[in-house]
Amino acid sequence: MNSEKIIILAGATGDLGSRIADFLLSSGVIVRALVRKGSSSQKVVELRRSGVNVIEVDYGNKVELTKACEGGFCVVSALSGVREVIVNAQTKLLHAALAAGVRRFIPSDFCIDYTKLPIGSNRNLDLRREFCDILEKAPIESTSILNGMFSDLLTGEAPVVLFGMKRILHWGSADQLMDFTTIENTAEFTAAAALDPKTPRFLYIAGEVASMKGLKIDADVATGEQFRMLRVGGLGMLATMIKISRTLFPKEDEVFPPWQGMQYLHNMLSGLAKMEKLDNDRYPHIRWTPVREVLAQRLKK
Repeated sequence: MNSEKIIILAGATGDLGSRIADFLLSSGVIVRALVRKGSSSQKVVELRRSGVNVIEVDYGNKVELTKACEGGFCVVSALSGVREVIVNAQTKLLHAALAAGVRRFIPSDFCIDYTKLPIGSNRNLDLRREFCDILEKAPIESTSILNGMFSDLLTGEAPVVLFGMKRILHWGSADQLMDFTTIENTAEFTAAAALDPKTPRFLYIAGEVASMKGLKIDADVATGEQFRMLRVGGLGMLATMIKISRTLFPKEDEVFPPWQGMQYLHNMLSGLAKMEKLDNDRYPHIRWTPVREVLAQRLKK
């Protein structure tokens, strides 16, 4: 029964993590959120008010971290960061889960299919691959959830749908299919997977599979305006822009410096990270939100 399950959630103060917590709570499970000691953010207050059992932990203290994981059915990581978090902190969390006898582990992947990309093509995804190698050697059931790009980013953070100019900015082929999923759908699917006693090593989801031409149609429908395609150049030009941006503005300690987003877009436009099959039907209760609805919501803000 769900009421007997304890889900250990790391990264619950983030956007994705807090939504995962909400869906887990609605399923009737006990949610134990691990937050760093001394954290006093409003998000922590909100988590406690919602019914989440918040536990402050020191990731450098294995005994303390192990105790926080005791009795857990599954550890879900929605941590965000670079090496110190994705590799180091998650490895400590994994070791604690193993020591506590936790059965399952869901890492903080939530991205395109990095297993098909060449090493060096994306800094953040290389870190996920590195932790993936550690996880697969551990005696624990693990499942990575790959969702493509968060379609929420198309409303401003990803420089693709230019609302002011009414343009769809792209490089390479405008026909290359890509995977997009909302943060909300990703959180709902993750919560369901955390409660699922038997899942494969990877699960693939996409709220919509669309090309740049498809995004144009979505933007047209969402806004009632006519967008036009704006091809800046080929993928070679984008690769050059990435190198220049990373050289001039390295910001290696930031999670999403401008060149990192460009790397992600290059990976998607190359087609190498395109998911071949989708597991959307695994949990039939989920209604998948199309891109046009995401874009339409932006206009209401």
